[in-house]
Amino acid sequence: MAFGLNSSQTAAVEHDHGPLLVLAGAGSGKTRVVTQRIARLCERGVPARSILAVTFTNKAAGEMHDRVAKLVGPKNAKELTVSTFHSFGLGVLRAETKALGFRGDRFAIFDQADQSGVIREVLRTLRADKSFDIGSILGRISAMKNAFVPAEPFDEGDPPPPPPPPPPAPVNEPAPESMDESIAAVVASMPDAAKTRRSRKAKTEDLPVVGAVDDYAEITQLVYPRYLAAMKTFQAFDFDDLICAVVELWRRREDVLDKWRTRFRYLIVDEYQDTNRAQLELVRLLGSEHRNVMVVGDDDQSIYSWRGADVRNILDFEDHFPGAKVVKLEENYRSRAPILAVAGAILAKSGGKRHEKAIVTTREGGEAVTHRVCPDSDAEAKFVAREIQRLIDMEGKRPKDCAILYRSNLQAPEIESALRERQLPYRMIGGTQFYERKEVKDLTAYLKVALDPGDEIALRRIINYPTRSLGDVAVVKLGAFATVHGTSLWSAVEKAYAVPDLPPAAREGCRDLVRIVMGVRSRFDKGEPSAQVARGVCEDIRLKEDIQAASTSSSAAARRWTNVEGILGVFGRRDDRGLGGRKDFTDFLRILALREEQDEEQSHDRITMTTMHGAKGLEFPCVFVVGCEEGLLPHSRTLTERATDVPMIDGAVSLDEERRLFYVAVTRAQDQLWISRAEIRAFRGRTAPRVISRFLQEIPEDLLVVSTESAAPALAPEALAVATGTLLAAITATCADPFASVPTRRRS
Repeated sequence: MAFGLNSSQTAAVEHDHGPLLVLAGAGSGKTRVVTQRIARLCERGVPARSILAVTFTNKAAGEMHDRVAKLVGPKNAKELTVSTFHSFGLGVLRAETKALGFRGDRFAIFDQADQSGVIREVLRTLRADKSFDIGSILGRISAMKNAFVPAEPFDEGDPPPPPPPPPPAPVNEPAPESMDESIAAVVASMPDAAKTRRSRKAKTEDLPVVGAVDDYAEITQLVYPRYLAAMKTFQAFDFDDLICAVVELWRRREDVLDKWRTRFRYLIVDEYQDTNRAQLELVRLLGSEHRNVMVVGDDDQSIYSWRGADVRNILDFEDHFPGAKVVKLEENYRSRAPILAVAGAILAKSGGKRHEKAIVTTREGGEAVTHRVCPDSDAEAKFVAREIQRLIDMEGKRPKDCAILYRSNLQAPEIESALRERQLPYRMIGGTQFYERKEVKDLTAYLKVALDPGDEIALRRIINYPTRSLGDVAVVKLGAFATVHGTSLWSAVEKAYAVPDLPPAAREGCRDLVRIVMGVRSRFDKGEPSAQVARGVCEDIRLKEDIQAASTSSSAAARRWTNVEGILGVFGRRDDRGLGGRKDFTDFLRILALREEQDEEQSHDRITMTTMHGAKGLEFPCVFVVGCEEGLLPHSRTLTERATDVPMIDGAVSLDEERRLFYVAVTRAQDQLWISRAEIRAFRGRTAPRVISRFLQEIPEDLLVVSTESAAPALAPEALAVATGTLLAAITATCADPFASVPTRRRS
């Protein structure tokens, strides 16, 4: 038996045979329990090849395997199967191509682009009378697949399926470039359902929807069977099939299922609260005979229903596996007592079904949790940046010790601006940094060129954006002209009429660019606020129209345009603080662009910015949970659904899940926790008063220290001077040594 385990952990590790549910509270050491359990089974003589451990990410699976290898040795580790659900499913399908009835032993895996191509062609043949969001249809098809909803068969009299295509690409290889043409040909030979759609409403009683049938439910019911037919014709699987197809095969072929049951006699599932129905069925089928099924999870941390997770799987485990032993890991090794007290208060008001747990800390003492009330979102961002600066300067914390958690990525830009103003390094998990997004960089590049025509990096970024006949060949000619005449690239653009062999269209493109840039410069010279100037650039280059044309869906276009609105909002707030003039704005753009070189160790020493969902599984000494307001937490989408939203079974996206999300965010903190909110916040160009989150309001007053932030002050002149001085020093050093390494700036 491993030393250092508490009594509950020991009970889980030493469990003999039969089903076992381990309810692992936040910070309770569940990963150690899983790895020690595997090691204990091997000590008892269970062959390593008979053990299957599954989790949800390749990273988690890799880390688990590495930890187990240190306990069981390389020989056993090699025989052990530690995998994600989907990797395991792929292995089963790869081994069972004959049982699947495939032609040969090869099949294709369709990625999201391939799936979208199929849906797009089906919609074209259906001659849909409105524009549908393909991502929403794919989401509904995914929900139906994972709920094992059968597809409605084609009407009688439909033509036979198309002839089989050439053999598919080997598994794991992308579809060939000609796949779009193949998809079009296959779908075109399918039944024309336009008249069917006009003559009757699609049957929707089997759809996993909540509320009234809508246009998306109807169109999905028509697309679904044709999508499945196309996939079968291509002998292809999508991501969902890697589990669903395995379950369907095992249900259909008992002999195949018996083979896999015989192989894997012990099944261990981590993060069980995140499983969906298809994963539940896989576990039930594989473990139904030997019943040596151990699942580890926490229903209080079930936060992924929007991608299919069903908390009922862990709540009803004892019904699925009667006689299961239940072990609760209730000792928290992560958080200080004041933090756990707040976390417990959040869950205490939950009205949903849950496994009761009494989480207790092993780390007594600690500072009280701070509730910071800020006049607006800008002040909130300034507070967070200032407090982190204090922690670093006064308390000896490192940037990597701090994390900022938010409900929506829309909250990130203001925080990024505040961190950059103080030159605080940060990283973003689960998304591109706001200022690195293409549309943001394109807009700021126009502004940089207008303020400093010598910024060749910015000029090269926008010289042919939007397209103006200034491709690579034309730019090379402009650059050669500039070199020969000892002038800048911008000067060559201005004198395009004198550049030899430059086509007329390219010369016209140069005139267009000069017109736009000079117009921007003129607006700055007239003293127009920076936000107004930037909005004028958007109109001049028709940025919104270009984003809409280049995006794969209306929702993707909306997200990208929201980023533009975000940077315009940043500029507007600086204008309101009197920092929108030409000099201040130029300094601000330079600070945004500053990239100081760091060695490998320093590159990891960064503040973490992430959504609350992205923080799952992480921990930090100091955590800031921002935007604790109604509409953000709980999110407005939990109360008001959009037409393109994928309906969840039994209204799984609920207030209870939002409450659990808040709990997850709070329990990321080890030593210190700040919870903040703004009394006014701007979203999508609108400023509105905010109301305290109901979850925050329910926390007893004696568990929080409430303080109020004053309006956000402008960055102190000395701080701005330091930041600008750092930039100038870096430039000077580089100029002094032309062979010095300079930061790489890549175009998004």
